[in-house]
Amino acid sequence: MAINDEALVAEQITYYRARAGEYDRVYDQREDLRELLTVAGDLPITGDTLELACGTGQWTQALAARARTVTAVDASPETLTIARTRAASPNVRFHQADIFSWQPPRRYDTVFFAFWLSHVPPARFAAFWTTVAAALAPHGKAVFVDEGPAEAAREEVAATVRRLEDGSSYNIVKIFHDPDTLTTDLADLGWSADIRLRGNFLVGIAEPPTSPR
Repeated sequence: MAINDEALVAEQITYYRARAGEYDRVYDQREDLRELLTVAGDLPITGDTLELACGTGQWTQALAARARTVTAVDASPETLTIARTRAASPNVRFHQADIFSWQPPRRYDTVFFAFWLSHVPPARFAAFWTTVAAALAPHGKAVFVDEGPAEAAREEVAATVRRLEDGSSYNIVKIFHDPDTLTTDLADLGWSADIRLRGNFLVGIAEPPTSPR
């Protein structure tokens, strides 16, 4: 199946809707993921923040402690239900939307996404970063974390297949980026980025070629 196939992206959304009740278990099982959450305190999360693919809100609550406001977007109503409970705060708002077709209604000081970039098909990579740039206020930054290239070794099956506890399987997009290549890919789009490995994970800060006015 072609990785830019509309059906693959739709199946990816279906997978995360079905996985909502299981998703947080990976944080219970992996200490490195729990420790990674503390990186939010070292990142330039400021002002009004847009969180893309917020999932069950594991990062949303950390963002809310640093940002003036957080607008958290996800395609899955099931994960949003969990996130609304976990990250209940007066400065957090949630919105359900498919990130590939959604257009931000305003600009933000920070655009944040955790474990989302690896789910962006290569054919949509440039368009995604165009959306991020359009969402940023002047001098705003995109901040992201994701699985690093070493995480590919954890895969027990093909990188685009995931199975749930009930045995059902889904095809999803999964691209493992390395810092140097990703930095170059973003530079080709006019972005400047500082992307580093933190353990098995990528942590990146990127600025668009020009700040939208």
